[in-house]
Amino acid sequence: MLEYYIAVGQQTLRCGYTTGTCAAAAACAAAQGLLSGEFPAQVTIETPAGIAVTVEPEDWECGDGFAACSVRKDGGDDIDATHGAKIRAVVTAIPAGIEIDGGAGVGRVTRPGLDQPVGAAAINSVPRQMIKAALQRALSGHSGGLRAVIEVPGGAELAQKTFNPRLGIEGGISILGSTGIVRPMSRAALVATTRAELSVRRAAGVTDLLLTPGNYGDAYVRDVLGLRLQEAVQCSNYIGQALDDAVRLGFASVLLVGHLGKLTKLAAGVTDTHSRTADGRREVFVTHAALCGAPVSLLRQLYKAPTTDAAVALLKEAGLAEPVLSAIAQAVEETLHHRAPDLATGAILFSQAQGVEVMTAGAGVLLEKHQKASLA
Repeated sequence: MLEYYIAVGQQTLRCGYTTGTCAAAAACAAAQGLLSGEFPAQVTIETPAGIAVTVEPEDWECGDGFAACSVRKDGGDDIDATHGAKIRAVVTAIPAGIEIDGGAGVGRVTRPGLDQPVGAAAINSVPRQMIKAALQRALSGHSGGLRAVIEVPGGAELAQKTFNPRLGIEGGISILGSTGIVRPMSRAALVATTRAELSVRRAAGVTDLLLTPGNYGDAYVRDVLGLRLQEAVQCSNYIGQALDDAVRLGFASVLLVGHLGKLTKLAAGVTDTHSRTADGRREVFVTHAALCGAPVSLLRQLYKAPTTDAAVALLKEAGLAEPVLSAIAQAVEETLHHRAPDLATGAILFSQAQGVEVMTAGAGVLLEKHQKASLA
């Protein structure tokens, strides 16, 4: 069990580790067992978050030219469908190089627009890098290469509790995690944290609020917009609640910056953007594409698009990206104004994968204010 805790609001919550960390740890342990003939009681993985995770592999198995073991997923205080699942790695020796694939219980990508290409195992880029690094460390001092096949016993059944079937990932779960660490997402605690940060900003005399849902928005604020990240407040999925608090505290304006995949939901009037609460993204794209004159054939493709990035790619091919995204931005602005009519509001929706940035009508003036403040 990972003994790493963070303060979220007035609570202290325990972090967990992702399926990607489990896969890397299992691959590391199995590779050590295969190459040395001795099965380690523990293995430690350095996660991209900079937090070391030590686990105890279980279900050891070895045979002619292979070794296998499992690592149990620990979600900490953020329990989801994969909490407690066993992530298994089967490692074999190959003549050279590193190979990574998915086996039973790991989904396969069947639609374009996801992290991995069509036909590939649904093991995302960061977990693949972690697994590769673990295998390379195990190979130190040995010749040849290694192949790891990641499996999840019962993964096909677990996947039915996730969005994988809708995304076009078939046959199992995805191996995920951009940081390797699962940070708790208690709604009450996150809302309390955001409220506290807003109160601090307002008490310091801030009147123009810069709001982001999370890490993607923060990175865009810092790296693309060139604003001071310390001025931004994260609100997670609870955008409506943050707007309510901004009104109550007496802010004059709110500029919201976030990924198109999340902020598109606002165009449908959804202000709690957690996937367990509501979605509506494909309906938003289909509706506004239809209003912009898209043919029925394109509307059908948009309805089946697994991600907003995939939807934007379809619109670009049809020459409709600009009018449709502008219409969606206008609908987002209407939702913001409806929720916080006394504030000047604006939003910047972006997708770096598709190279798009769209602003609501009020966003440009607010962005200029924040840019001037960053230079002061």
